[in-house]
Amino acid sequence: MSSDLPLGRRVRVVIAEDHYLVREGTRRLLEDSGAVEVLAAVGNAEELLDAVGRLEPDAVMTDIRMPPGHHMEGIEAAHAIRAAHPGVGVVVLSQHADEHYALELLRDGAEGRAYLLKDRIGDLEELLRALHEVVAGRSVIDPRVVSALVARRTRAAASPAAELTPRELDVLREMAAGKSNAGIGASLFLSDSAIEKHVRAIFDKLGLSAEPTVHRRVAAVVTYLRDGDLP
Repeated sequence: MSSDLPLGRRVRVVIAEDHYLVREGTRRLLEDSGAVEVLAAVGNAEELLDAVGRLEPDAVMTDIRMPPGHHMEGIEAAHAIRAAHPGVGVVVLSQHADEHYALELLRDGAEGRAYLLKDRIGDLEELLRALHEVVAGRSVIDPRVVSALVARRTRAAASPAAELTPRELDVLREMAAGKSNAGIGASLFLSDSAIEKHVRAIFDKLGLSAEPTVHRRVAAVVTYLRDGDLP
């Protein structure tokens, strides 16, 4: 676990953001505070990982979506950094209060991680607090993201899908991916009869009556998508 910085020492940070103006504006904001030394400001996850390996910062501040895919490169980089450099804190910035991104960031634990919304960039005090918290091995989650996580949990608890077993949830996830029973069986290494048994149980627990099978599959997938990736 990381520890708090010695009194008076600036936080050494690497910034990753593919938009030049946002990247340089964040760099200037942090450096002008006098509390942060920006070691590098890069535009993609590959450059971020290289900079962390070379410069050994106290923390990184990264966007979630970066080249080449603009998907979850920042979160994937965060996991790689925490695995290879457990003393480096990670602050992830997101455009939206998306609970799925937050859960992905925290899937291996919350230690040394922060998830903030991008509109916090203008709040210097909040950025500095997040950096100091992750350097100390603690975590920070934006209140709006916490609200989204609570709402997600409430939906999940109220959903009939909460009654599904872990294996039935596995089958439902594969169903949501558009797979046939044979495809689900191949993915989960289960027999056709086992898949049919699980599918029938899913329909029963979700209260889907004996309508045409394709309609029940669609309704089951809608429940899955509506209520989120249930635990």
